[in-house]
Amino acid sequence: MKRREFGQYCGLARALELVGERWALLIVRDLSVRPRRYTDLLEGLPGIPTNVLSTRLKELEQAGIVERQVAPAPERGVRYTLTAAGHELEPAVLALGRWGATQLGDPRPGEIVTPESVTMTLRAVFDEAAAAGLTASWEIRAPGMVVYAVVTDGKLDAGPGPAPGAADLVLTVPVVDELPSYRNLMQAIKCGLVELAGRRELLDTFTRVFPPPRYA
Repeated sequence: MKRREFGQYCGLARALELVGERWALLIVRDLSVRPRRYTDLLEGLPGIPTNVLSTRLKELEQAGIVERQVAPAPERGVRYTLTAAGHELEPAVLALGRWGATQLGDPRPGEIVTPESVTMTLRAVFDEAAAAGLTASWEIRAPGMVVYAVVTDGKLDAGPGPAPGAADLVLTVPVVDELPSYRNLMQAIKCGLVELAGRRELLDTFTRVFPPPRYA
């Protein structure tokens, strides 16, 4: 499959040749969170044409970034996951996400928020120094979305769905017209609009360990 080439012997140029096509890094983002079936990726990336998703997955497979696996029981079929080389992209994806968050501004018409995007935002803003020695867990609930963040001795595990075991603190964002984004979650916390269940003192810990970026 023909790739766009920049004609430069440069690591950045080569990286862009491999993952610089439209939608490629968003596919990597979602697979960084968890393995996904083709239909899961299609659902989580509204707006991507089916032929483009198929093409990008083939390109990423050929580049050794993505691989197919037989889904474990009770699932059926094939799912996509990152290879070891694909997982090495995560720091770059998180860095881009942190920088991009400062450029967001207000949501544009038609934009959505997915559990995968919120998960990656939590990973991107996580302050490892502030979390040193900390063990705590949070579950964030918003209309149509649940994600968790578990810190164990300063190490983060975050993902879609309920927290493994009972979360120390559950944060429920009320039904509003805003997108259930991390930015709006932090605004709701600041305004005292989040419902809390559990160890309420961990709310301040959450805002310290997951500090919001400087939004444009």
